[in-house]
Amino acid sequence: MLSNYEITRNKMREKFTEYDTEKAITKFGLKNDARYIYISFMRHEYRIDRKNGMVEWSDNDFETVCEADFNESMTIYDLLCYSRDDCSLSGNYCTVNMLKGTVQSSSIGVGSGFFQNDAEEFNGKTKEFESACLFFGEKADLKGDVAAKLYPFSFLPVIIQYWESDDEFPANLKFMFDENILRYMHFETTFYLMSHMVKRIKEMM
Repeated sequence: MLSNYEITRNKMREKFTEYDTEKAITKFGLKNDARYIYISFMRHEYRIDRKNGMVEWSDNDFETVCEADFNESMTIYDLLCYSRDDCSLSGNYCTVNMLKGTVQSSSIGVGSGFFQNDAEEFNGKTKEFESACLFFGEKADLKGDVAAKLYPFSFLPVIIQYWESDDEFPANLKFMFDENILRYMHFETTFYLMSHMVKRIKEMM
């Protein structure tokens, strides 16, 4: 029996085939052929089937493939289908609840410890956590026990800051997006993106 997440993902497959993706291919310089569009996401190579919209990833040049899960698929769909023609980075970063046009009291948990369990899981593992982050990017000159600029997509960086817990404060995991991120994807999709980033970091650790 399919979960609600799988049902939603599968519905988006059908919608994806209705979009003119040539603009996204040109805009992001994506490799493509008659059957697939290709994109790199968190150091995995993905292909999107033009005919049925299925998203698959591979780590061996598609000799074998795995079907992408909800977070992966929905992030890629939104990026390719929603991103504005004039999307560009500002170079200024902020948390998602400080993005222009967002509602800070969003029901999906902005500012209320959405990734708190993950932050606690990384506690005492800062070396492993930093090493995994650097696999996806580079060090950032910012505060924190770990601070790194990751490139989930080659053209779209995300900053991560992490503080271990101490006697006064719990562990804290913070994401910073370019303030123009909503030109690339919907607000809700930033959470799909962050969730997949955390998953990949854990896999690397």
